[in-house]
Amino acid sequence: MAGHARYTALLDACVLYPLAMTDALMSLATAGFFAAKWTTKIEEEWIRSLEKKRPDLVGKLFVRRDDMRVTIPDWEVSEAAWTSLARGIELPDPNDVHVLAAAIAGHADCIVTSNLKDFPNLVLMEYGIEAIDPDTFIINQWDLDPVNAIAAFKRMRARRKKPLSSPENFAYALELGGLPTTAERLRAAAELI
Repeated sequence: MAGHARYTALLDACVLYPLAMTDALMSLATAGFFAAKWTTKIEEEWIRSLEKKRPDLVGKLFVRRDDMRVTIPDWEVSEAAWTSLARGIELPDPNDVHVLAAAIAGHADCIVTSNLKDFPNLVLMEYGIEAIDPDTFIINQWDLDPVNAIAAFKRMRARRKKPLSSPENFAYALELGGLPTTAERLRAAAELI
């Protein structure tokens, strides 16, 4: 499997679970900031976690999953690509081995995760991969190209199904979704979004 010319990020299940966080990451990926990757196992994990917390959503998350797949056509790191790599990897949480194996197989530069402790730098350095929390990752992308980042967030805000939310309400939703620094950036750019 060939790598991407763009910076590539493997998205862990914990960053695909919160809707605002997922939408922010997908918005930046579709704007060309990075190539987003994940696996069907990661999909199953975020769906299972969300259904456990919200039983009213059981069986209703496949539309969201399918929309993500359409939005990022080259999203998948296939099970065949990462399975054999997983055998030689040791992490503090054995349930995360497939994430690192997929990152390696998908030629990822980083793993975007909220569970940084589960991906020790010493292990990741062997593979030339870093783990980065989603808020820092988004801010790093923003810093690379502020104009296009603001435009991506403006499009994201325009897609919201609620009646047009104010820039403050939009920033607050992202803050509640686990992106406090991103929310502060959006507040500072309120007139532009």
